[in-house]
Amino acid sequence: MSETTLINPADETVIGTVRHTTLDEVDAAVERAVVAQRGWAALAPVDRARALRRFAAAVDAHIDELAELEVRNSGHPIGAARWEAGNVRDVLDYYSGAPERLIGQQIPVAGGMDVTFHEPLGVVGVIVPWNFPMPIAGWGFAPALAAGNAVLLKPADWTPLTAIRLGELALEAGLPEHLFQVLPGRGSVVGERFVTHEKVRKVVFTGSTEVGKQVMAGCAAQVKPVTLELGGKSANIVFADADLEAAASSAPGSVFDNAGQDCCARSRLLVERSVLDRFLELLEPAVKSFRVGDPRQADVDMGPLVSKGHFESVRTFLDGSVPVAFQGSAPDGPGYWMAPTVLLPNRTDRVATDEIFGPVVSVLPFDDEADAIALANDSIFGLSGSIFTRDLGRAIRVSRGVESGTISVNSHSSVRYATPFGGFKQSGLGRELGPDAPLAFTETKNVFFSHG
Repeated sequence: MSETTLINPADETVIGTVRHTTLDEVDAAVERAVVAQRGWAALAPVDRARALRRFAAAVDAHIDELAELEVRNSGHPIGAARWEAGNVRDVLDYYSGAPERLIGQQIPVAGGMDVTFHEPLGVVGVIVPWNFPMPIAGWGFAPALAAGNAVLLKPADWTPLTAIRLGELALEAGLPEHLFQVLPGRGSVVGERFVTHEKVRKVVFTGSTEVGKQVMAGCAAQVKPVTLELGGKSANIVFADADLEAAASSAPGSVFDNAGQDCCARSRLLVERSVLDRFLELLEPAVKSFRVGDPRQADVDMGPLVSKGHFESVRTFLDGSVPVAFQGSAPDGPGYWMAPTVLLPNRTDRVATDEIFGPVVSVLPFDDEADAIALANDSIFGLSGSIFTRDLGRAIRVSRGVESGTISVNSHSSVRYATPFGGFKQSGLGRELGPDAPLAFTETKNVFFSHG
């Protein structure tokens, strides 16, 4: 049987191995999930809500353990990892309110009474990426469970440890056996079987646009619904009338958090030409003070890249063909370390158009509001973005004009569990989070009762 050797990206030491789930084991897990889901859906809504709250409490009791696993497995700074574990808890708490609030409609009709019900889909396959293993898993499994489904979760090959522990915590909290199963393994085996298995009724995929297209195409063969959260090349637009100090001091975090391994990273920094020089003067000390180092230390802002292969991929973008404005610093020695880097490319350069998924930002000047919107939209992606301006009217016009699923004005917020998240264009399909997320894991059934 094949397995993955797990490497600590901060020092390149081996931290363990994880055996891959075989095709036969996936099929057996699906069959178990089908049975478990029937029992779960038959529970009173209040009992499902209580079970989810117990799961949330179990996660809360193990925040530090989960965070330490993520530090070792993914290289996330400990502060960020604690937030990520807490987000799983919060998302479970939030959706524990959903089972008692999946309310249908009574629709006035002639000759009788018409009502609608939100029926669970059945078994849902959730495929999670390596960049945020805990929260993205929770964004999928929490609303799916709340809506009455069973969940099969496939963590990324490189970063399975927190998902495995969450599966254990679900059982310890009293969730029915086989309702929430974690299946580590290859995407070409486990993930592909989620797509092709007729009893997996929906696939939730977060990852690259290239693979997302394959998932979508595969699901089309069964008219199987998908939610896709894919790539990004988001714009951080800074107008001349903005608070330049605030915009510059916050910009590093918007792109270098998690070493830039974030589909929401504002990796295109669009600055109005008249203030470009001043903005760069303000940005340089902010970048150079962005702390890169041992992710176990509480004062560290950024850890290493997740793997040697990914490190090499990001490094291909730094080939000397584009001027470097300035860089931060990074540790020497073992580990997949890369300094935060600010580039000054042309609009058509590869670094300005392609998703790098590393600590690299391209600064691009623009001339006016119309040019800023056109430049921000000149991308196949449309996931997130930021706008810095003191002009409320401009903020409204530009936020409506930019083709992106999540916009933040004078800040860099992208994801709140109480608000919808997802992308335009090739950044994805459907929405996660927010009050309506459980509905995406149901079918609406219409029932007419004749008066007789």
